[in-house]
Amino acid sequence: MTVKVLLAGCGNMGYAMLAGWLKSGQLRPSEAFVVEPYADLRARAEKLGVATGASTSQLSVGTPEIVVLAVKPQVIREVTASYEHLGNGKTTFVSVAAGTPIATFEQVLGDKTPVIRVMPNTPAAIGKGMMVVCANPHVSARTKQFVDDLLAASGAVATIDDEKLMDAVTAVSGSGPAYIFHFIECLTAAAEHAGLPAETAKLLAMQTVYGAASLAFESDEEPGLLRQQVTSPNGTTAAALAVLMGDDRLKSLVTEAVEAARLRSVELGK
Repeated sequence: MTVKVLLAGCGNMGYAMLAGWLKSGQLRPSEAFVVEPYADLRARAEKLGVATGASTSQLSVGTPEIVVLAVKPQVIREVTASYEHLGNGKTTFVSVAAGTPIATFEQVLGDKTPVIRVMPNTPAAIGKGMMVVCANPHVSARTKQFVDDLLAASGAVATIDDEKLMDAVTAVSGSGPAYIFHFIECLTAAAEHAGLPAETAKLLAMQTVYGAASLAFESDEEPGLLRQQVTSPNGTTAAALAVLMGDDRLKSLVTEAVEAARLRSVELGK
């Protein structure tokens, strides 16, 4: 049997991507194979109609077009080494391991191996993710398009040519959901402080963030103009924004936070 996509790792991110590929029709169950040591994680892949194995020793899948490495950075070298026999060949390796540069895979698999590095984020689990890809020169245009189409099942896809920018990507979209979750926490706490019941405060905070983000995404207007449209002169919104925007307070804080994440990504990459 020869499969198109071999998925190494079927944890939360791997499973979410697999389910999205199958649901979108970009991949048929017979075109995929999952390697996962944990039986419970294999079982959920099997429920999708995909064949699985506990280790590479159980493989009989020929030469897959794509090997997707969806494992933790701590074990990425060890897992990648299991596929060394596919290096420097026709198989393209796609990694979603945070902080692991393309050079690492070239060292393990061979410097002529086609490699695509992907930085996803957790909303990919519901098809609302942001995936940023960077490919080495050995990846063909056809394979790059195929991988982009697969990733699009989990959300939006963007490409960068300079891998060094992946640290900035990590700081903005990779870590970004946590910033938004914390903002929801803060807005909920502020709502409770203003006297609203806890459940109502939580609903107002979550729905407001969700609705505003959806409007910003779907509108042709820039976010700055949308903000102005909500802000009446000397009104309630203007009073709040005077606190958030005074001396560029929020902008400076967010910039500082993103830079801290970017520097940490650089450090982890070393």
